[in-house]
Amino acid sequence: MFLRELLQSVTVLKGVGSEKAGSLARLGITNIAALLCHYPRDWEDWGLTVPLKDWKTSQVCADVQIVAKDWFGYGPTKTLKLYVEDETARVCLKCFKQPFLETQFPIGIRARLLGRFEYKYGEIQSKSFKLKHIRNVYGPILPVYPLTAGVKLDFLRNLTRQAVSRYAKALENELPESVITRDGLFHKADAVRAIHFPASWQELDRARKTLIYEELFYLEVMVAQRSLQRKANSSGHEVAPQNEDLSKEDLSSLQKRLLERLPFALTPGQKSAVAEINRDMDSPFPMARLLQGDVGSGKTLVSFLAALKAVEAGGQAALMAPTELLARQHAESAARLLEPLCIRIAFLTGNLKASGRANLLKALSSGDIDMIAGTHALFSRDVEYKNLRLVVVDEQHRFGVLQRQAITAKGNLPNLLMMSATPIPRSLALTVFGDLDVSVIADLPPGRKAIKTHLAKESNEGKVYDFVRRELEAGRQAYFVYPLIEGGDESSLLPYDLKDAVSMADRLAKEVFPDFPLALLHSKVDDEDKRKAMEAFRRGEIKILAATSVVEVGVDVPNATCMVIEHAERFGLSALHQLRGRVGRGEDQSYCFLVYSDNLGDDGKKRLMVMLENSSGFVIAEEDLKLRGPGQIVGVEQSGYLKLGLADPVRDAEDLVRARSDVFEILESDPALEKPPNKRIAEVLERCPPFSEVGL
Repeated sequence: MFLRELLQSVTVLKGVGSEKAGSLARLGITNIAALLCHYPRDWEDWGLTVPLKDWKTSQVCADVQIVAKDWFGYGPTKTLKLYVEDETARVCLKCFKQPFLETQFPIGIRARLLGRFEYKYGEIQSKSFKLKHIRNVYGPILPVYPLTAGVKLDFLRNLTRQAVSRYAKALENELPESVITRDGLFHKADAVRAIHFPASWQELDRARKTLIYEELFYLEVMVAQRSLQRKANSSGHEVAPQNEDLSKEDLSSLQKRLLERLPFALTPGQKSAVAEINRDMDSPFPMARLLQGDVGSGKTLVSFLAALKAVEAGGQAALMAPTELLARQHAESAARLLEPLCIRIAFLTGNLKASGRANLLKALSSGDIDMIAGTHALFSRDVEYKNLRLVVVDEQHRFGVLQRQAITAKGNLPNLLMMSATPIPRSLALTVFGDLDVSVIADLPPGRKAIKTHLAKESNEGKVYDFVRRELEAGRQAYFVYPLIEGGDESSLLPYDLKDAVSMADRLAKEVFPDFPLALLHSKVDDEDKRKAMEAFRRGEIKILAATSVVEVGVDVPNATCMVIEHAERFGLSALHQLRGRVGRGEDQSYCFLVYSDNLGDDGKKRLMVMLENSSGFVIAEEDLKLRGPGQIVGVEQSGYLKLGLADPVRDAEDLVRARSDVFEILESDPALEKPPNKRIAEVLERCPPFSEVGL
């Protein structure tokens, strides 16, 4: 049995009732396969003993005895202090928001302690520690998982251990045996066990190497199959030489009419992209192109010009976006720019009422709609096009391969244009996306003012609030972005609490900016409420938007001049760059404040300095690559354009290239995967297609 075939409900495991199952579902864990694929984000070494006396030079890990307790503070701030000792020293544990430790670890009991210490107020003390009963330390290296409210770390560890014990031994290999032997990889059963509960760091490295390579291997299988299919479709056709100059003769009549109506000229990057796309669409075989451009570079306008070319040739265009918010914005922009050219525009999402949907689908299938923007609803089973000639996929990294295949299957080999505002080095883009052609818009529209970026410690956030208040009083608007929707990460060893959007929206509205209307936006907000909040923000009725990174993509409000990102150290650089790009859309000077923890280390500050010193997303992407070592566990987000379990195509670029070579060698000699050594690959693709629910 393959791992993704373990579809038994997590309720078959001891300790999982309906309430816990609901909590686990918030992590995407509904069955055994999802549980075993919920990989650790870190691992703790409880096996290497470091006595208390060495607290200055290292993280302590020692067996200790609880010898005394005390309390300090009053009322809600009353805090427990536990005193523990080993044979070498006595220390204090300050148990902020953990009064329950008094009963869990009474005086006299022995426990295993993991933590970092400092000398303060006349004693050696720690606010960042973990205590475990000796009997619960069931391995020298323990996993640390992403958590949610209602799911504690020890509970998830115990659950995963049950699943590993009951199901992992029967797992079949998904990689060819020759690759496993050649590279010294684990068999799948051993890899799954060792990724969660390794016996040593060496075993963990081998498990990670195995699972990473397996992910990249099947990523390249998908890419190679598309690549070879495209080559087969275009067999016998010559590709016209590339001409990056755009002249009036290269434009269709509708394209010329749109450009004449614009109050500005295209940038050189836009002109080059349009020329390349037009050349592709004039060729005898379907276009497959990736359009990269920094935030605000004008990719959407380029896609509209491509749509005009498709419509003028008698076809239809579909623009697919990952969220209803972004899809609606595209539809509104298309209506404003293209309807004066007699282009018939429509908007389709899964929330459209049945009566309106039926009329829309009828018009679409009869050819009475020229261009449609929408979400994944565009490739629903009942959606039919009369002549789909162009598919545009915006923020392509948020859609899976099967989703893109589903929308392109609605036409007869339509042209495909994928767009991304997340910079990807050209060589890596070509590797990840097979033999796609790549266009890059490296410049920004003229007249845009550079966004002024500032770093601010959390203790100085009052000054940030004062600055934002002055902007609000001048009639501007502001975003406040937080890493969490609500609650905290119970697995964190951070010596501070993370702010969340829900509680901070309440504080901002009542205490900080009571005179300015505020709205809250995050992924759990109802779609209709999201739309209303964004419309009110766009109209200026709402002055402050408190949100998570849900506003990272597609929100365009020219009057918004302030972006405040709290706990900026918890975001990836690409996410920070995308968020910063939400301001600077109008004529006024805009500002981005990256607020970070007072306790942030030098490495974290170095990452944020990249944002301070650079405005180009492509430069930031290169710097991000330099800063992240191959052993670093990816943080809040992975590489930003590809969602995998453990693999990161940037960090694991060498493995990606090797996997690509292996896969193309196999498929070029055996495209149907009929030879005995390759039948296992075909079985995996048939029984549990990879990446059906992740961005590829």
